[in-house]
Amino acid sequence: MVARPVWAGNLSFGLVSLPVGLYTATDSHTIHFHQLQRGTSDRIRNRRVNERTGEEVQLDEIVKGYDTGDEYVLVEPSELDEVAPGRSQSLEIAGFVDLAEVDPIFFDKTYYLGPRGEEYGKVYSLLEQALAKADKAGIATFVMRQHEYLVALKAENGLLTLHTLHWADEIRDPKKEIDTLPGKAKASEKELTMAEQLINAMSMDWDPEQFHDTFQEKVATLIEAKKAGQSVEKAEPAAEPTGAVDLMEALRASIERAGSPKTTGGKATLSGTTASGKKPAAKKRIRSAPKEDLSGMSKADLYKKAAAANVPGRSNMNRDDLVKALSRA
Repeated sequence: MVARPVWAGNLSFGLVSLPVGLYTATDSHTIHFHQLQRGTSDRIRNRRVNERTGEEVQLDEIVKGYDTGDEYVLVEPSELDEVAPGRSQSLEIAGFVDLAEVDPIFFDKTYYLGPRGEEYGKVYSLLEQALAKADKAGIATFVMRQHEYLVALKAENGLLTLHTLHWADEIRDPKKEIDTLPGKAKASEKELTMAEQLINAMSMDWDPEQFHDTFQEKVATLIEAKKAGQSVEKAEPAAEPTGAVDLMEALRASIERAGSPKTTGGKATLSGTTASGKKPAAKKRIRSAPKEDLSGMSKADLYKKAAAANVPGRSNMNRDDLVKALSRA
């Protein structure tokens, strides 16, 4: 079944006009729950209720009201459409900007844009190819569902996409929102070098197919397990915060875990080779330290060690189980 556009109108740039339709580009795979009264199977429903009479009100009896303080100013939906005649069917590009100039924080939702008829394919393709070659985005405003949107028109993979943007006054000032920003706190040169080394070691190609919503999968597993009367392993606790004292050690351990390149003479080299490409001399063996006595440790400390050692099933273990698992590990 072919999807219906959520908006239809004319896209214009200069004196060129192109009839287009706007299509939703993304879906949500969130698992939805019904609200029930505890101990029953009775659904809880939200209703539109007159707060004075307590009676339910039908949707066609509801109008919009703006509170001025002393009274409500009533506005009908049709009146909102009338104040923007033509604009609700027009998408006029004001100009074109470099994509790099649009800060990612402005981007909100993405739509696909398609021509309304095969006869408009040439104009559509012309605009898509020109935008792609210029690496620019068309900036426009339009009205949809009684809201005006600021949008960026882009060429992506052979088609036109429309991205709704936040208005400038909707972007919050981080300095006003966050009172714990570090200010003039400076990292040492060695810390910065190791942080850059870790970033290089963890660099990868962008492939969205590698990622999936594991939380929704676990919610689905939880539902199936409860349906079958079974239990599910709980998630691991959040990692402990890294303090300034432990920062270097945390960076060093992270680099080793990532199989990081080692820095030799200012150049990054792969682990196991020197800058000249030769293998380094074998390191001397170090006698391992005696095993730590775990018998006097608390369960919380044992759990931290189990998390660091990635012991499976630790969230369901008691203290004795943790001691045994850590001793084996």
